[in-house]
Amino acid sequence: MIKNAAFRFVLVIGIVSLFADFAYEGARSITGPYLAALGASGTIVGIVAGFGELMGYALRIVSGRLAERTGKFWTITLIGYFIQMTAVPLLALAGSWQVAALLIVAERIGKATRNPPRDVMLSHASKEIGYGLGFGIHEALDQFGALVGPLAVAAVLAHQGSYRTAFAVLLIPALLTLALILVARWLYPKPEGLEPQALNIHSDHLHKVFWIYLAGAALVAASFPDFSLMAFHFEKMQTVPTTWIPVFYSIAMGTGGLGSLIYGRLFDKKGIRILIPLTLVTIASVPLAFMGGFWLALAGCVLWGLGMGVHESIIPAAVAGIAPIERRASAYGIFTAGYGISWFIGSAIIGVLYDISITWLVIFSVAMACAAIPCFMILTKAKR
Repeated sequence: MIKNAAFRFVLVIGIVSLFADFAYEGARSITGPYLAALGASGTIVGIVAGFGELMGYALRIVSGRLAERTGKFWTITLIGYFIQMTAVPLLALAGSWQVAALLIVAERIGKATRNPPRDVMLSHASKEIGYGLGFGIHEALDQFGALVGPLAVAAVLAHQGSYRTAFAVLLIPALLTLALILVARWLYPKPEGLEPQALNIHSDHLHKVFWIYLAGAALVAASFPDFSLMAFHFEKMQTVPTTWIPVFYSIAMGTGGLGSLIYGRLFDKKGIRILIPLTLVTIASVPLAFMGGFWLALAGCVLWGLGMGVHESIIPAAVAGIAPIERRASAYGIFTAGYGISWFIGSAIIGVLYDISITWLVIFSVAMACAAIPCFMILTKAKR
């Protein structure tokens, strides 16, 4: 049965993502304090994090278009995973914040390379079981890895107290990721066969709904600070003990992963309008994280993870439903590039504002998120 094969493919790719997130989210949970330990300022942390996200999203235009033109979805996916999983453990050898910054950006470039073709392959399988459910299951497994990775890093820090040792330990899940993605390639060489009715709609352009959705998502991206800056703040203000910072990140990832299954089903049933209340709730994460003590910071991390989970699960599901199959790879590339550019601009501004005034940082973040609401309201009325 095609439906059963599609479900198994989603699970296999989800398990690959679990170990990948174990590695790179474990690393990202301490990149902020690590850069600070190497001599970076708050502005540098914000710009590095934002530029990394810019590369991690903007270059998806290239990989998406390349996959669309060549049809080499698996080849491009494998190259991306190799770059990403190599960069993570190499952070253990960084001798300066400049070298660490290059590796952080390289890890994002690897993700940019593999995501559009991988998401297209996932969309073929998700068509059979529901886009929301398919991407929700994948994101839940993805976020479970993002939960375990920071916990493992926290355990290493508590035992050894060394950032370098923590990065070195992440070599294990990185190697498992590479082994599993090769197995997935062997088991499912042609995922497009999981969507037998895929070529019944032909179009050379993207509908205006796509661009409206991109505008709303871009504003939300600009409103969210990167966790690296949040971790930098916790370390600087001593509101959260160093060994607890990766735990907070793990909790955030766990919240997002658990919610992804719910978000996916809600999206299949209710559509894009569920983003309106979720955006309003999750933006409260910024004042809580940057203006509160230990417990308020924890609440802020939970809401931050919720917000990340919402958009990581709903974004690919919505794009798959909007874009024609012939343009789906490019659509993923264009959409996530726009999202990433906004993330970079927002992160850079937030990083600068952090060194000036936390109050203005909060005002900026809340204003950007609120500006996205009209876009989502328009989408609820639009007919596909």
